[in-house]
Formats: sequence, C-alpha cells, structure tokens
Amino acid sequence: MADDGRRGDEEDRGPGAAHQVFVLMENLLEKLKVLNYEEEVLSKHNMKNLSRHYFVSSPFVASNPGEQFFMFTIIAAWLINVAGRPFTEPQEYDEPNATVSNILEELRAFGGKVDFPPSKLKSGSGEHVCFVLDRLAEEALKRRGFTFRRPNYPSENTEEESVIEDDAELTLSKVEEEEEADDEEETAMDLEALKLRTAHTEPESSSKPDEILESMVDAAEWNLEVERVLPQLKVTIRTDNKDWRIHVDQMHQHRDGIQSSLKEAKSYLDRLQEDIGKTLEKVGSREKYINNQLEHLIQEYRSAQAKLSEAKERYQQASGGVTDRTRVLAEVSEELEKVKQEMEDKGSSMSDGAPVVKIKQSLTKLKQEIVQMDVRIGVVEHTLLQAKLKEKSNMTRDMHATNIPEHAAGPFA
Repeated sequence: MADDGRRGDEEDRGPGAAHQVFVLMENLLEKLKVLNYEEEVLSKHNMKNLSRHYFVSSPFVASNPGEQFFMFTIIAAWLINVAGRPFTEPQEYDEPNATVSNILEELRAFGGKVDFPPSKLKSGSGEHVCFVLDRLAEEALKRRGFTFRRPNYPSENTEEESVIEDDAELTLSKVEEEEEADDEEETAMDLEALKLRTAHTEPESSSKPDEILESMVDAAEWNLEVERVLPQLKVTIRTDNKDWRIHVDQMHQHRDGIQSSLKEAKSYLDRLQEDIGKTLEKVGSREKYINNQLEHLIQEYRSAQAKLSEAKERYQQASGGVTDRTRVLAEVSEELEKVKQEMEDKGSSMSDGAPVVKIKQSLTKLKQEIVQMDVRIGVVEHTLLQAKLKEKSNMTRDMHATNIPEHAAGPFA
C-alpha cells in the first residue's frame, strides 16, 4: 500500500519526479564544495570525496546504509554548526533515532517544513536525506553571506553566424551532389591546404591594376582548360558528427521516417482494432448465450454447494461429539485396564501358597521366641525373687542388730 501511494504521488508530480533527486543531489554537492567541506569535514574524519549521486536511493547506484547514515549525520552536524547553532557531533555508536530527531529539531528551528517521519532518514539515502542536507546547506551559505548569481552571457553577432551557416549549408549541399554524381574520386584536396594556397596568392593579387584587364585567351581553350582542371578542384569537407546541424538533419529524417511508418502502421492498427472489437463483441455475445443456457445448471450448482456446506457443518459438529466420546472411551479403557491389573494381582496372590507357608514359618518362629521369652522371664523372676529374699533377710538381720543393744542397756540406764 505504501508503494502504491508513493507511485501515486510521483504520477501526480510528473514523469520527471523520480529523477529530481539526482538534480537535488548534484546541487547539494556544489553547495558543499562552496562551503569547503573537503578540508573541514572529509580531511578531519579521513573520508573519501562524495560522488555525484552518493545520497540517491536507486537500484542503479551502489549503497551502504551504515556508511551513508554516518556520513549524513556528520555532514548535517557540521552544517548546523556552520549555520550558527551549536550541535554536538554524533558518534558512530549513538542511537540513530535520537540523532535523527535532534537534526529534525534543528531543521524546524531554521524554519524548514518537515512533513515526513524520522524513519525516512535512517536509511542514509533517499529524497528526504538530500532535502534535509540541501536545506541546511542553504542556511550555512546564508550564514557565510554567499549567494548564487545568474551568469552573464557575452553578446554574440547573430548576423555573421547566419551568413556562415547559410554558406556552410550551400557548400555541404553542393558537395553532397558532387559526391553522389561521382563516387570514384581519384584526387582530393584538403580544405586547409586550399586555404593556405589562397592565403599565399592573396598578397600578390591584392595590388590594384593600373588599367582595365582584358582577357587574351580564347574561349574554347578556356573551356577545355576548365574541363581538364575541374576534377582536381573538388573539395571534400570532413563532417563532424558533433555538429548540431547534422543532428537536426538526422532528426528531420527520423521524423519523416516515423511519420511515413506511422501512416502505414496506423492503417494496420486501425484494422487490428476493428478486428479486436468484433472479436470482443462475439466473445461477449457467446458469453451471454452460454450464461443463459447454463443458468439452471448454475442454480443447481449453487444449491449443491449450499447443501455441501450444510453437510460439512453437520459433519464437523458430529466429529466434535465423536472426539469427545473417543476421549471418554480412552479414559474408561484406561481405568478398566487398571482394575484388571489389580484383579490379576489379587488372584495370583490368592492362588499362590507361598504366603501361607511364610505365615506358618513366622508362627512357628514366633512360638519358639515366646518359649524362649518365657524361660527368660522365669529366670528373671527367680533372680528377682532371690534378690528380694536376700534383701528381706538383710533387713531382718539389721532390725535384730538394732534391737539387741537396746535391751541390753535397759537395766543399766
């Protein structure tokens, strides 16, 4: 859509709008040379000179977006500083959006109209880049007081030119007639040699005669001499392909050829147009006839298409229900597999006698351990009983030992 809009703008501006950027770039380069950008910018950054169409965006011009954008920012910053406004020179790794925005702000400050987005300048080439640099260059030239003046052309004598042109045309026509009459030319005299010969003979003949000259030569002999010398008097003029008269003659010849060819081709084209018109009419009538004949089939086809679309909708709905039921069936089948696995495990465990044998062995071992435990309990009880009896005997002995002294000391107290 953007390309279509740009093409529409170019068509509105005219057929030469696509090439206007080349002219703008050449004017910009001349202004930069006037501002001495070679020494103030290129020498400082060790850069090469700009070509005539460096900032032009075209498939016929080699491009390097990174280099062109950096060159654009460097030149724009230099022009802004030359125009009298302080501007920091951008570096190679600065943010492109911020740099472009700052340049456009400075351009607006100079009164420039900016009716395009900043993204148009990020490519480093194109019509908008040339426009911004050209506008800044104009401000820099105004700051330095430089103005372009119209050139003063020297006055030329048109009468002498017209006489020379007429003589040249007559000479050329005579020479062409002589060349057509006699193609096999034996001797040719150079025009420069002829001029030198006339130059040598002029001083001798410039002296005025004292009396009227009368010819003493017979007319018949004169005519014979003229016929003898006439082949040697032919002069060949070397035509220059850069002469504008030859170009004009060629243009007239081509124009006559085009007109004659156009007359012949126009009849063929008119006839071809008539044939094409008749053929289109026949095709239109046949198309109407076929449409009328196949109207009922078209209606049937449309109804079949409608039924097919309804059937597709029902199929999609049914397929959606089938998908849900298939998913439920998969879940139920999975649960059933789990239950079957559990039943198989329980059945195998019930039919297997190994657990019973293990239980019996465990009971027997448990009984043995109980017997051993009873024996140990009896031994412990016996040991405890003996300890209690021993402790009781000790207590009675101690009691008797304490009671005897009291009875013995009673009568003597």
